[in-house]
Amino acid sequence: MLPYAALVLAGGAARRMGGAPKPLLPVGGVPLLTRVLAALRGADPIVVVGPPELDPLLPPGVLRTREQPPGGGPVAAIAAGLALCPPTGRVAVVGADLPFLTADGIAELLSVDAPVVMYADEQGRTQYMPALWRVEALRAALPDEPAGASLRGLLREIAPHLAAWPGTGPPPWYDCDTVPDLRAANDLSEAEAPDGRGPA
Repeated sequence: MLPYAALVLAGGAARRMGGAPKPLLPVGGVPLLTRVLAALRGADPIVVVGPPELDPLLPPGVLRTREQPPGGGPVAAIAAGLALCPPTGRVAVVGADLPFLTADGIAELLSVDAPVVMYADEQGRTQYMPALWRVEALRAALPDEPAGASLRGLLREIAPHLAAWPGTGPPPWYDCDTVPDLRAANDLSEAEAPDGRGPA
C-alpha cells in the first residue's frame, strides 16, 4: 500500500449519544476508535484529534492533538491534525465513528491518483469521510478561520474524484451519529462475523 498519513476526527460532543465520548462506544465489543485505528494500520503518522479521555485507547506511536477551540468542528480538527503531518504526500481524513472502515476501504481511495478522493453512495451522494487528500490540496482548501466551518466548504474550489465502493456489506462511510445508528451497527457487526468483531 502506498504511504500516507491519517487524521482521525474524534472530538465531537456526541449530544445525540447522550454526551458520552462517542469514540469509546463499542461496536461488536470493540470501541469505535479502536476499530478505526485498526483500519489505518498502514498510515504514518496517525493523528487523533480529540480529548485526553481517548489516550488509553491509543497504541504507541499514535499522536493526539486537540482542535482549537475544543469543539470547534471538523474543519478545525483537520487544521490541528494537519499541523502534525508531513508537508507533502497524501492524508486520509476519517471520523472516529466509522465502524466498518477497513484497510481495503482506504486502499480503494489510495488507488486513485487525484487531489481528493471520496466515496459516492448508491444514490450518487458525496460521502465526506473517509476521504483521501493530497496534503497540499487540503492545506489550500482550509479556510483562514476553520472553527465552525463545514466539510462541504472544503470543496468550494476543488471537485473530488468520486469512487464507488466495490465491496459487500456495510460501506466504509457508515457512521454512528445516533443511538439507533450504534444499535444497527452492532447488529450488522454480528451478521458480518461469527465472533462479533465485524470486518477486519
